[in-house]
Amino acid sequence: MEPTVWWLTTEEQHAWQSFIRMHDRLMDRLSRLLQTDCNVSPADFAVLVELTDVPDGRRRFLDIARALRWEKSRLSHHIARMVKRGQVVRDECPEDGRGAFVVITDKGRAMIEAATPRHVEAVRELFLDNVTPSELRLLARISERVVEKLDEEPS
Repeated sequence: MEPTVWWLTTEEQHAWQSFIRMHDRLMDRLSRLLQTDCNVSPADFAVLVELTDVPDGRRRFLDIARALRWEKSRLSHHIARMVKRGQVVRDECPEDGRGAFVVITDKGRAMIEAATPRHVEAVRELFLDNVTPSELRLLARISERVVEKLDEEPS
């Protein structure tokens, strides 16, 4: 016997497709803006944000991979490119021969400090200015609930 498929209602389908369109278009616009206005790729920006969110600009390689939800190989290749561009350096972990740190350089810090104001301005213009405070609080609650559920389930 085939399992019953619980098809989306018209309202559910509309909400889901609207959410996907919004997410895709917003991420595309923000990515293009970072690249064209700030000469920073979205991936570089994501890594640099992770490094500037800690006081010493230094994080374990695996912590960054987990935070960004990237495979180790993807992060390894990306960090190698960022090292070549002078944005970060790798620093071996003396306590753990297998572990390594990624450390932001002055050049990387200057790049993110230059890009962040434009990114924040775009987030406000493209997203925050188009929702009310109550809609924003509701979206935050919905997002947190969905993420909690996703975190409960094995990936």
